[in-house]
Amino acid sequence: MPSTDCIRIQNMTFYGYHGVDAEERRLGGRFSLDVELYLDLEPAGATDDLSLTVNYQAVYDLVRRVHDAHPYQLLEALAHDVAQALLKEFPMEEVVVRVRKHSVPLQGLIDYAEVEIRRSAH
Repeated sequence: MPSTDCIRIQNMTFYGYHGVDAEERRLGGRFSLDVELYLDLEPAGATDDLSLTVNYQAVYDLVRRVHDAHPYQLLEALAHDVAQALLKEFPMEEVVVRVRKHSVPLQGLIDYAEVEIRRSAH
């Protein structure tokens, strides 16, 4: 069962060239990502030792590298790659990744489109 301890980093916002339409990929747009990292935080909490938890700056840097690596057609693919990279790099049981696209070319007004995925280390 996943740990109930969680680190959340919310609303990391980047400019990217993701999308299915050629115009989206040419012009780019704003994308926001949230991550939830599920791991046992008791050792870090008991000792105040950064080495016993996950460094937030390192998480941000990794998310940014994955986001910027290449243009994605699908939010699902970007979220998947972020989740896999986080699970590979940091000791956690589970990760939730949300990716929001703020300018979505639909025939109507919306705030954003969002994909949420959950992946386990097991």
